[in-house]
Parts: sequence; C-alpha cells; structure tokens
Amino acid sequence: MRDPFSMVVAIVAIVMGTKLLSSFAKARGQAAGERVEGPEIKALREEVQALKGRLQVLERIAVEKEDSLTRQIEGLRD
Repeated sequence: MRDPFSMVVAIVAIVMGTKLLSSFAKARGQAAGERVEGPEIKALREEVQALKGRLQVLERIAVEKEDSLTRQIEGLRD
C-alpha cells in the first residue's frame, strides 16, 4: 500500500463504510424511537388540540368584547 492510488482507495472505502454504518445506526435508532415515543407523541398531540380549542374560545371572547365595546361607544355618540 505504498502507492498513492491504493491509499486514496483505502481512504474512500473507509469513509464510505463509516457513512454507511452511521446511516444504518441512525435509521435503526429512529425506528426504535418511534415505538418508545409513540404514547408520548399521542399525548402531546391531544394536548395541542386541547390548547387550540381553548385558544378559539379566548379569541371568540376577545372579539365579542370588542364588538360590545364598539356598540357601547356608538350608543354614547347617539
């Protein structure tokens, strides 16, 4: 392995092997992570839905108060 071409081939092979192993390990970790985090993700999604519902109620209250305030101001002008 004294010629430069052999060294380049060896370096490329090592880098490609490392990348392949890294991507394989990452893919296995993600697949296992989905099974472990499944119930947690479901709970978080349910919580987000509940918060969205609360936000809609608060927006409706804010708009109703704004409309009633506008009507009161218009009533005072008359």
